[in-house]
Amino acid sequence: MDDTAALKKTPLHALHLSLGARMVPFAGYEMPVQYSAGVLKEHLQTRAGAGLFDVSHMGQVVVRAKSGRYEDAALALESLVPVDILGLAEGRQRYGFFTDENGGILDDLMITHLDDHLFVVVNAACKEADGAHMQKHIGDRCDISLLDRALVALQGPRAVAVLAELWADVAAMKFMDVRHCRLHDVSCLVSRSGYSGEDGFEISVPTNKAEDVARRLLEHPDAQPIGLGARDSLRLEAGLCLYGNDIDTTTTPVEAALEWAMQKARRTGGARAGDFPGAARILGELDNGATRRRVGLKPEGKAPVRGHSKLYADAEGKTEIGEVTSGGFGPSVEGPVAMGYVPVSHAAVGTQIYAEVRGKYLPATVAALPFITPTYKR
Repeated sequence: MDDTAALKKTPLHALHLSLGARMVPFAGYEMPVQYSAGVLKEHLQTRAGAGLFDVSHMGQVVVRAKSGRYEDAALALESLVPVDILGLAEGRQRYGFFTDENGGILDDLMITHLDDHLFVVVNAACKEADGAHMQKHIGDRCDISLLDRALVALQGPRAVAVLAELWADVAAMKFMDVRHCRLHDVSCLVSRSGYSGEDGFEISVPTNKAEDVARRLLEHPDAQPIGLGARDSLRLEAGLCLYGNDIDTTTTPVEAALEWAMQKARRTGGARAGDFPGAARILGELDNGATRRRVGLKPEGKAPVRGHSKLYADAEGKTEIGEVTSGGFGPSVEGPVAMGYVPVSHAAVGTQIYAEVRGKYLPATVAALPFITPTYKR
């Protein structure tokens, strides 16, 4: 039996095959892990030029209040996330996460204020559960619609030059701006955001026009197709969490070092403090600190330290203190990089700990995140 037969395909599947992609299963989809250039060159291409990623497997959701008022949609969604959505300006995007009653993270997401409604992008593996979660808790107040559209990410220092060939006004956008536009006569929604640490854009495209738009972008000499392999190394260097690896229901936003995503209005003393799942624990950790912390790690030597490697306080491996959640080789850093959770007593930058790799305990230094300097256009 062909196991790939059960996998879903994105609207760009045929394009990937025509470009020589090596396809792998990912979140229920058949996705390109790399093209002929290979992961290392694709990573460096994105850091120096522009890379085009297919992220159509992710969920695109419209949340519209039954009253038709943006304020009602914002307040409804605020009951599920510790994020200020009411104060989000029109045409602006914000990072957030669904939390559960224990303060754990159900999924992380991007939230945009568009006209009288919200446009929400969620992770591929969570999109059905997220839709059901919203339907259960705010479906009486809001209409929840999962859109059938493609989504591509154009990332890198040359991304603006590539996209400007199709839409000159893109240069005026700032980080986290979102605009409707026409690309190659196709009605698209463009956000100046991404998950690589570079300047770039995410573009929501009608399914039947996705390949046309992707091919037009790839006609530019500075743009190349990039697979999931480089996407993972890029986001790791940028210190960005991957849901299911670095964050999940066993991690709180404060443990995950995501306090920056929780605005003053939702914190203790704020205008709309609390009133989201897990608020007691999350606000308590915001006020008093958590017992453990997600940190960056720079292992000594050239050997990568992979996810699930155990972390120890001593070179003999006697005192286990945590676990690596993401790890690999950082092409831009020219060495191994990782992230993991350690007690706050071992979370200070410069602290030396040890990672178990094939029965040996390799020195690793707690490092500041991100490992590279982001180039977002503020």
